[in-house]
Amino acid sequence: MDRAQKITIAVSAMVVAGLVVLAAPPVIDAAGWAAARVASLGAEPAASPAPSEGGAVDDDAEAEEAAEELASVGNGTFIPAGGPGDCEEAAWIHMGEMNAWLHGDIPDQGVREFAAGEAGLDDEGRVVTYTVAPGDALYAISGRFCIANPHSIDTLNHTRMIQPGDVLLLRPNKTLPWIPYYSPPDAPAGYQQIPYQNAVEAMSAAAQAGDVDAMRRIFEDDLAALFPNPDHANVVARALELDRLDVLRHMFA
Repeated sequence: MDRAQKITIAVSAMVVAGLVVLAAPPVIDAAGWAAARVASLGAEPAASPAPSEGGAVDDDAEAEEAAEELASVGNGTFIPAGGPGDCEEAAWIHMGEMNAWLHGDIPDQGVREFAAGEAGLDDEGRVVTYTVAPGDALYAISGRFCIANPHSIDTLNHTRMIQPGDVLLLRPNKTLPWIPYYSPPDAPAGYQQIPYQNAVEAMSAAAQAGDVDAMRRIFEDDLAALFPNPDHANVVARALELDRLDVLRHMFA
């Protein structure tokens, strides 16, 4: 069993029993695709139409038609069917207690205004990352790759603002750990998240630079003690111990 398998097994044993999905971000994109669709589906119904001479209104048919307007993106989440822009289907990035995963596919719809960067592919030719170009905007990036919850991209990548040169993870691996950005798992009421968030951002920058020694210092000095659950801290510690930069880059994308 290699090191990656050991980490995957350790993480799976810890997180599978207690995954709690964070509140889903609003369903929006650059063109207001989902916002308009949700508004139309969720608007207050008008006064019930009177039965026509041909017969009564078929409420069941109307309900069935409305249901067909929604599509499941996993984990009990439903969004308007179809996809943003020219996309036939929408992808959705889920973030849980200690992992993140992609529902659907993220085909590259091509370079466009405000999304002119380069897509990074895996060995199977699938889009995995995106390198931000000058002038890029988050909504245009999400539209290019059919991602219906664009603000999940910056959260997934532990940043409040994307910058040229940033390599954004777009296809998280559910079998690997991912460290939440805004607060640690099991954070108690009143938890002061700013020190935690600053430490996570520093870990992310060191991971992007490939500096594992810096990550060890940041973890020991600033981050380790901020996890309410020591088991979660131990997942990071184990990856640092094994010097697994690939896993650390996924943790702190």
